[in-house]
Amino acid sequence: MFDVIVRFFQEGGAFMLPIAIVLALGLAIAIERYFFLSSAKRVNKKAFAHMEPLLNKNNYAAVLSFSTTDTAPISRIIGAGMARLNHSQRREDIEYAMEEGLMETTPRLEKRTAYLATLANISTLLGLLGTIIGLIAAFSAVASADPSEKASLLSQSISVAMNTTAFGLIAAIPLLAFHSILQTKTTEIIDSMEMAGVKCLNLLIARNELNTHSRSSDRAE
Repeated sequence: MFDVIVRFFQEGGAFMLPIAIVLALGLAIAIERYFFLSSAKRVNKKAFAHMEPLLNKNNYAAVLSFSTTDTAPISRIIGAGMARLNHSQRREDIEYAMEEGLMETTPRLEKRTAYLATLANISTLLGLLGTIIGLIAAFSAVASADPSEKASLLSQSISVAMNTTAFGLIAAIPLLAFHSILQTKTTEIIDSMEMAGVKCLNLLIARNELNTHSRSSDRAE
């Protein structure tokens, strides 16, 4: 199997190396992004599990303190809302602060994922370009060959030239699959952060309205 792969690579010509570099770069990005997103999902879950009981106890100072030291993306979003709560208790103001925190966090989650689709297209185009150049060279060589050898030489040259297209597609298919998987994973994380932010916002507003109503009732009595 190893000899077949080496021979396939050698017969493909000069364009096999650029395609292999594109594939290696794409796989490196895919692996790095997968572990980064998995870590972000894990730390988000852990951070929100820590902050939710504090929110239920109205311990906003502890939540704000935790969000300023924790590195989880969800901590930045909730921390932005808690910081705005100290200056304004309007739902819109707190919501805008959380949206700003989400906008700051999202690019870090989407970073480099889009490169995978670009690299997949590049590998496909490199494969086609290598095949076209190989066919041009093949026909040029056949033109000056002995008539009895033309058919055999042409079929052999075309077979070799098609190797680059095959390798380009071999590189492009997994890169596109990784791109789709990572996009789905990123969307799930962003949706979960939005859901946690809305849950936190509703909890803050409900607590504040309850406290305001209690103070109003006390003054009325």
